[in-house]
Amino acid sequence: QVQLVESGGGLVQPGGSLRLSCAASGSTFSIGVMGWYRQAPGKQRELVAAITSNGITTSADSVKGRFTISRDVAKNTVYLQMNSLKPEDTAVYHCNYFYRGANYWGQGTQVTVSS
Repeated sequence: QVQLVESGGGLVQPGGSLRLSCAASGSTFSIGVMGWYRQAPGKQRELVAAITSNGITTSADSVKGRFTISRDVAKNTVYLQMNSLKPEDTAVYHCNYFYRGANYWGQGTQVTVSS
C-alpha cells in the first residue's frame, strides 16, 4: 500500500523560505511522477510542481523562479524548496504520486505565510 508522509510546513514571514519533504513507501518510486499540489481555503487544488522519474520538472507559473522540486530516488523522497514566499502561497500542500493511472495523496502539510 502506497503511503506518502509530508513534513516541513509551518508559519513563515513573507520573503522567507521553507523546505517540504515527502517520504514515500509501499511502491517502486523510481518510476512514476511525484509532485506537490496545494489547496487554499475556498479554492480548488492546484499543481505546484512535479518531477518525473528521470528528473524532468514542471511548475506553475506562479511559483517559477521561487520554488524548486527535487527527488531523491534512493530515499524515496521528494522535496519542495520554497523561497521568497508570499501570503498567497498560504495553503495546505499535498504530496502526490502518479503511476499507471492511479493517484496517491499524502495528508498534507499547512504552509502559512504571514507577518
